[in-house]
Amino acid sequence: MQSFPMFLKMSGRRVVIAGGGEQAAQKARLMLKTDAQITFLAPELDDELAALVSGGRAQHDSGPITAQSFADSALVFIGTGCPGVDASLHAVAKAAGATVNVVDQPDLCDATTPSLVDRDPVVVAIGTEGTAPVLARRIKTDVEQMLDPRIGAFAALAGRLRGAVAARVPKEDRRAFWRWAFNGTPWQTHKRGGERDAAELLKSAIAEGGRKEDRQVGQIALVGAGPGARDLLTLRAVERLQEADVIFYDRLVDPDVLELARRDAERVFVGKVVGASAWPQERINALIVAEAGKGRRVVRLKSGDPAIFGRATEEMDAAREAGIPVEIVPGITAASATAAALGRSLTERGVSDTLVFATGTCRDDDPVPNWGKLAQPGTTLALYMAMHRAEDVQKSLLDAGLSPECLVDVVGSVSTADQTRCSSRLGGIASAIRESGVSSPAIVLITNPKDQGNVMRAGVPSNVQMLNG
Repeated sequence: MQSFPMFLKMSGRRVVIAGGGEQAAQKARLMLKTDAQITFLAPELDDELAALVSGGRAQHDSGPITAQSFADSALVFIGTGCPGVDASLHAVAKAAGATVNVVDQPDLCDATTPSLVDRDPVVVAIGTEGTAPVLARRIKTDVEQMLDPRIGAFAALAGRLRGAVAARVPKEDRRAFWRWAFNGTPWQTHKRGGERDAAELLKSAIAEGGRKEDRQVGQIALVGAGPGARDLLTLRAVERLQEADVIFYDRLVDPDVLELARRDAERVFVGKVVGASAWPQERINALIVAEAGKGRRVVRLKSGDPAIFGRATEEMDAAREAGIPVEIVPGITAASATAAALGRSLTERGVSDTLVFATGTCRDDDPVPNWGKLAQPGTTLALYMAMHRAEDVQKSLLDAGLSPECLVDVVGSVSTADQTRCSSRLGGIASAIRESGVSSPAIVLITNPKDQGNVMRAGVPSNVQMLNG
C-alpha cells in the first residue's frame, strides 16, 4: 500500500485550515469531531466558520499567510476555492514542514481524509488512497449497518473500568474477563438498553477478582417485521433475527423475512386467525417465557409494529413477571406503508392534522367501536383488521355525519407482491370492497377534511383520478 493508515492524537494540537468558504467548512466539520485547536487562515469567513470563532471553538487569522502561519501544526488543510492559490499555499506550508492536505488535488496531499464510521471512542476509517471515494462511501454504509450504535458507549464504559480491572483482576485472567465483557452478557445487556445493568455486571465481576459466572440469561425481543417486504425491516430487527436462538412468528410474516435469521435458529409458527384459538395468547406467553427461561435469545416476530394492535403488553407483562429482560424493536406499521403505496401523506396541512389508528377487531365481549366518533373533521382514520366489519364501519361513519363523498382507500397485503387496492366513496365502500376482491390483511384509510369543501379531493394525489363508489 502507498499510504499507511494510523490514528493521530489531536487533543490540544493545532490544525490549520486555509480558506474561509465551503471547502474549509467541510474540513472544519471533520476536525470538530476531535479536540484539536482549529485556526482559520482567510481574509473573511463565511457565517458557519465565523460562528465557530465567536463561540470559542476556533481562531481566525486574517493577516498575511507566511510559513510561520503553519508552524507547530499537526495537520494543514488548504481549500480556498482557487486551485492556483491552493498550490501556492501548499508550497508555503511545506516550507514550514507541515503535513498537508489540499482539497481536490491528490498530488499535493501528504495525507488524505478517510470515510469515517464514528462510534466514539470506536472509530473505523476507510480509505482507497484517493482512487475510489464512492467505493469508500459504499463500504462505510456497510460498516455502519454492521456496528451497533451503542458499541461506542459500551467501549467508553469499559475504558472507565480499565484501571479497576488492572488493580483487582489478576493479569492472567484479564483477557478472559474482557472477552466475556464484550461477547457475553454485559454487552448483550447494554445493547438492549440496559446500560445500568451492564455496568453493575462488570463492576460486580471486577469486585470478585474477575469472576464471571455467566449463567445464560434469556432475553425476549418483540420484533416488528414491518408490513411485509423484507427490505422494510430495521437494521436492529435484522440484528435480533441473526442473534436469535428461537423465533416465534405470526401468519402474516413473509417467509422472506425469516430468511434473514441465522440458519440454525429454531422457527415456531404461532399464527392466529380471527375466530380461531389454536394458539391462544396465554399459550404464546408461556412458550416465549419458557424458552427465555432456558437462557435462550427469543424473538417474537410480529407483522407491522409490535406496539400497534400486537398484544405486546401481554407478552411484556409475562416476561417481566418471570424476571426476563424484554425489549421492543419497532417496525414500520401497515398504515405508513399504505400511505407510501398510495403516494400520499397520512396528514396534510389544512386538511388533516390528526391521525388516528383504530382496530375493527376487539374482544368478543367488547361493544362495537364508535368509529364515527374518531373521524372528526381534520382527521385521517386508519383502520386495522376491519375488512370483515366494512358495513358496520360505513354505517358508523355516515351516522356520525361524514359525507358519503369522502374518499376511502383500502390496500391489502401492502408492500408485497400480492398487494391489491380498492378506492371508493364512503357511501359505497362496503359493496366496493366485496366486488374488488381485496382481502385481509388490509388497511382502510378515511380522511375527513377540515374544510368540507375539500371532501372530493382530500387525500388524493394530483395525478390520481378518484373512483366513484
